[in-house]
Amino acid sequence: MNDRIRATEVRVVDPKGNHGLYPTEVAIRMAEEQELDLVEISPNAVPPVCKIMDFGKFRYEQQKKEKEARKKQHTVEMKEIRFRPHTDTHDFDFKTKHAHGFLTAGHKVRAYVQFRGRDIIYKDHGMDVLARFITELEDVCKIDQAPKMEGRRMTTILSPSKKKPS
Repeated sequence: MNDRIRATEVRVVDPKGNHGLYPTEVAIRMAEEQELDLVEISPNAVPPVCKIMDFGKFRYEQQKKEKEARKKQHTVEMKEIRFRPHTDTHDFDFKTKHAHGFLTAGHKVRAYVQFRGRDIIYKDHGMDVLARFITELEDVCKIDQAPKMEGRRMTTILSPSKKKPS
């Protein structure tokens, strides 16, 4: 910007869109006459490209665009649903309804069956619970991770599907 430009000759683009090749000192003087700054846009070009603009206003606009982009950015949360191998039908339906809401809101869902004590011998019941859970939600989700054992819990991860449910 202004005095920090090291090139001897620069291509200058003025606010009206006109451009030409000028020595750096002349380009800086042109910018000062318009009470604006000479900003190096493309330093690697031969000769470097500079633009006459209000740098403070330019920086403000850039910050405003970045803030707007951050606002529109959507972070995906991971919600967890816990089951036991012998989860009752009412509890299962209640948790499935919550998971349906999470998925339609755009969150991922990690469902797991927790085995405690001697429950570990009922791995097939755990697999049945997760298979039924996936079947209930197949219209609003896709499977990121199929059910698998991790220590004393059987886990699956579901993410929202792209298509809207009807």
